[in-house]
This record gives sequence, C-alpha cells and structure tokens, in this order.
Amino acid sequence: MDQGIPLGGRVSGQRLARLLGDWRRRGARQGAADLAARVRMLVLDGQLPAGTRLPAEREIADALPVSRTMVTAALDQLREEGVVASRRGAGSWITLPTGVLGRPLDLPSASRAVIDLARAAPPAVPSLAAAMDAVRLRMPEHLAGHGYHEHGVPELRRLLAERYTARGLPTSPDQIVITSGAQHALALALRLFTGPGDRVLVEQPSYPNALDAIRSMSAIPVPVPLAPDGWDLAGIAAALRQAAPRVAYLVLDFQNPTGLRLDAQGRTRLGELLRRARTPAIIDETLVDLDLDGDPADAPPPMAAFADELVVTLGSASKSHWGGMRIGWIRARPDVVHRLVSTRTSIDLGTAVFEQLLMAELLVDPEPALRERRAELAAQREVLIDSLAEHCPRWTFRRPAGGLGLWCELDAPVSTQIAVVAQSHGIRLAPGGRFAAQGGLERWLRLPYSLPADVLREAARRLGSVASLVAGSATAMDGDLAVPVA
Repeated sequence: MDQGIPLGGRVSGQRLARLLGDWRRRGARQGAADLAARVRMLVLDGQLPAGTRLPAEREIADALPVSRTMVTAALDQLREEGVVASRRGAGSWITLPTGVLGRPLDLPSASRAVIDLARAAPPAVPSLAAAMDAVRLRMPEHLAGHGYHEHGVPELRRLLAERYTARGLPTSPDQIVITSGAQHALALALRLFTGPGDRVLVEQPSYPNALDAIRSMSAIPVPVPLAPDGWDLAGIAAALRQAAPRVAYLVLDFQNPTGLRLDAQGRTRLGELLRRARTPAIIDETLVDLDLDGDPADAPPPMAAFADELVVTLGSASKSHWGGMRIGWIRARPDVVHRLVSTRTSIDLGTAVFEQLLMAELLVDPEPALRERRAELAAQREVLIDSLAEHCPRWTFRRPAGGLGLWCELDAPVSTQIAVVAQSHGIRLAPGGRFAAQGGLERWLRLPYSLPADVLREAARRLGSVASLVAGSATAMDGDLAVPVA
C-alpha cells in the first residue's frame, strides 16, 4: 500500500497511476470527471498531500493511458475546485481545497501546538527516573560480558514468568523471550508462522501497525467483524473453517481500538475453536495492565491458560510504562521459544541490556506505578467523555473499561474527511479506515485519552469546530490517511 508522497515532493506518472488504481467507473463515459474525482479522493485521504508536484500532462496521459485531452479536462476541473494549482513554467501541484477544509481556527498563541491524537501513548511513569538511577549503579557488573542475550536477561525473564504464573498461567523463564517492543515480538511471531499468501485471521477493527506487519510478510489479513458487545465467536468459527488461516492475531484485553475485553467464558469457547481448527493464535496483551474500572485480580486468565499448546502471547511496557523504553516480550511453549530464537538471529541478536534491567527494576514492585497510571488514565477518560459531550454531541461511543481510547461512531461516514480537515486545525488523527483490514469504517474514529486533561479539552473544542465544517462540506471520501499510529 502506498503511504503517500512527502510534502513538497514529486509524484511520477507511474506512481500516480498506481495510486489511482481502477479509477474509471464501469460503463461511464465521463472519463475526465472520474479521473478528477479519484485525484480528489487521494488528496482528501492524505495520499497526495498539499505541495505534491504533479507530472506533466503528457506523462500522466502516457502512464494511465488516456488521451491528453482527458487529462487536461480533469486538471481544469481540479483547478476550479482548488485541489490543483498551476503556474506557467512551474507546472502543477496539489493544494488544500478550501471549500472542504475551511479556514483554520483562530487559536490563541498558546494553543497553536499540534495535538497528536493519532498515537495512543502516555508519557513515562514517574518512577522511571528513579529506576534509571538504580540501574546505572548495577550496569558495571554487566559490562564485562558480551551483552548479547537472544532470549533476554535472565532476571527480567524470571520476573515476567512470575507475573504470568500469578495471573493463572504457570510459566517458567525458559518460556519467555525479550524483544524490542511488541511490534518486534509480532514480527518474530509472524515470521515463524506465516509466509507469502498465508491468511491471518484478525478482528475488524484491528490495530493498524499489526495489519501493516501482516501485509509486510505478504500475508493476507482475514477480518471477522467485532459485534457491538464483543467477539463474534460464531463468525470466528466460520472464518476458521472457510478461510483456513495459518494463524490468528487477536487483542482480547481492552482491544485496540474498541476497548472491549473477552471474558473467561468467551476464552474457553475461543480455545475450543482454535483447538478444533488446529490454528495457532498470537494474542497481544499490550494493554492488559490498563484495567481502569475493575480489580486486576478479577481479570480473566491469559488466553494461553485456555489453549496453551496453540497460543503465543505478546506483552509490552509501551502502554503501561513508556513507549520509549522499547521493551516487549513473547510467552510461548519452550519448543516454540526455541524456534523463535532460531529465526531471530537473522533480524537481531538481542534487546538492549540497560532497558531490560530498567524493566526488571520496575517489575520488582510494579503495582504502585500501575495504580497511578490507571488512576491518571481513568480521570483523563472522563475529561474526554465530558468534553466530547459538549463539543461533539452527535458522536457516540461505548465507555471502555480499560485501554487508552474511545472508539467513536460518527453521525456520517466522514472519518477520513474529519482527519484531513483536523490537520489544518492542529490535530493529528488516525481515521477509521486505518483500523480496517480491507477498507471501510468511515463512520468511526479513535480518540485516545492518553494526553493531559487540558490538552484533551482543547482537542475536543477543535474537533467540534472541525465536525461543523465537515458537516457543511462536500460528501466525504473513503481512504487511508497515512499518519503514524500507536
């Protein structure tokens, strides 16, 4: 999938043709109108950013291929709409269509900073600084060694194994592999289980970076839509039978982006389905520690407790402690761990020792920092809920019991358009389409509450103005806004 053109860059005729795809409507005679409409969509979904220089008309005509007259007519239409600008001797380039994007808000100077709602990523826990000081004193004892730990530093593996055991999943240190974040862990697991053309069962919606990782393996995500109240286990059973996926990727604890959690009864049934189909599952527990309403002691056991022979569990410190630490892990059967480590050496030779020791220090007594994290996020969640009720009253959502964001249903299929308009108002968003395996979700938008309360209030105020502008603009376009997501 093309990720868009850098601001101010030039798109070649061949690449423009790839971005345009099958742009002509079947049986339609208005070729110029169809071409203009498709270019307009690429602008609205962020794949042709403002400032992108277009090829010459002759190059476009040769690449499509169509007549130069058609290209001229399409560009003329786009110029009239304000999507394209031209100057003799300088060629043509993409501009922001003011009829759609509206005028930027008149923000106070203190509020001009861009608010990043594309990433659901809180700052570091306050105890991280003290942990760093403690680890610095211990580092000399490790400096005499080679520093390579393909499985991970033994101390951290032991602490993580103890945490799984305490949650109802007996685990030994030889079942743990330390990775450089959950995304690295997912890449290792996908490398072990999949190859080009293999199918991977996923939820719809799902985590965008996981979908990208699946596609990067030339595997094919097979989506099973989530029901409003949780997992469609009958749909999963049907997909396992009909699609015969090589592996499943699921987020069962405060699912990203919906915030849903599968209970123990559902996990029992899911384990039966996986066992019957003999399908392994990669279970992402990145958000498992962010239970904002319940007692973590009452949480359902890890999915591996219901199908240990089939489940590979991914964990991470990114959401619970800090993303900049880049510590993740894999929990699996010892034979699977051996295979994972064997394939790892072609990618890397281990995770940084300092960060592993830092995580181990945090896990010696983890609950105080996690309680503070959960309390902070719970308060910020309420701020965002109240602010959206004031500024975006037509957007609806289910109040999540944990995780980092609200999965908002909009009053029209305008998610991509909201995201594009928001850029000119100082907000970065990941539209619903980024969470879709095969397009769609234009009525949905993820809004994280991982930012401070005053920033969330300002974000909601700006979003209210953006929503009003979009409601009075042209019909929204489907698409995929190319912004980094976390």
